[in-house]
Amino acid sequence: MSQSTLRRLLSTARYEVLPTAGIVERIEEYVAPGREITVTASTGLTLEATLSTAEQLQALGFRAVPHLAARMIHGRPELTEVVDRLAEAAVDRIFVPAGDATPPAGGYVGAHDLLVDLSSMAAPFRHIGVSAYPESHPIIPDDVTVQAMWDKRDYATHLVSNLCFDPALIASWVGRVRSRGIELPLVLGIAGKVELGKLARVATKIGVGESTRFLRKNTATFTRMAKPGGYNPRKFLDKIGPVLDDPDMGVAGLHVYTFNQIKDTEVWRRKQLAALGGAEEVSTAW
Repeated sequence: MSQSTLRRLLSTARYEVLPTAGIVERIEEYVAPGREITVTASTGLTLEATLSTAEQLQALGFRAVPHLAARMIHGRPELTEVVDRLAEAAVDRIFVPAGDATPPAGGYVGAHDLLVDLSSMAAPFRHIGVSAYPESHPIIPDDVTVQAMWDKRDYATHLVSNLCFDPALIASWVGRVRSRGIELPLVLGIAGKVELGKLARVATKIGVGESTRFLRKNTATFTRMAKPGGYNPRKFLDKIGPVLDDPDMGVAGLHVYTFNQIKDTEVWRRKQLAALGGAEEVSTAW
């Protein structure tokens, strides 16, 4: 991978966090304003936690990206309220996953349903991300996720991929996405500088039922990190370098799953950039 590609991706990398108590203060302490911070939505932490965390981050000068999990929203009236609230907070970017709420809170069974309603509103969002799955979803069949990505392409500005620790699989998957005619920029999901013990502690903060789902969905993370040598994000990026360098693959940026280990991830990112030299970029490609 070229140094210019790595510098660009590390400079513009955005972080994903869970809206647990104290996370805003930790972000403010360790991360400079202007970075894009996405805030997850989960039934254990409530949609209110997601929205209020996003509002606080936006007010502090970060570019907040709340997750609007379709299955957590009761219907168009609540969606309208959420849109108005985010507009008031000057939030202009969102991520729309289906979410895990079972049964759904209302009429939105998946992300596409919410996106259709959203498209008919005077919503302020310039950036709308949707999910992409290099590996099989733990609940949804592969053919359904592939079709969903195709259906959502006209309502979104970019794709955000779920975690995957297999460089060869990522390479083949991105190629297949492009061969299907899906041209949306891809923000590639990678794990940050995460320690196993801290990851387990994060899981305990989001409720017993939610923790079970968290651990099941992130089994690959635990397995990978438990191996000798653990997980090294820089080595992982080097292994997928050809994909990152290839403009036809359309990798516009990095979506770093921090699991709330903000300090460790930000220190790692800055160290990598310092070794590369040059100034950070501040624009967002997607």
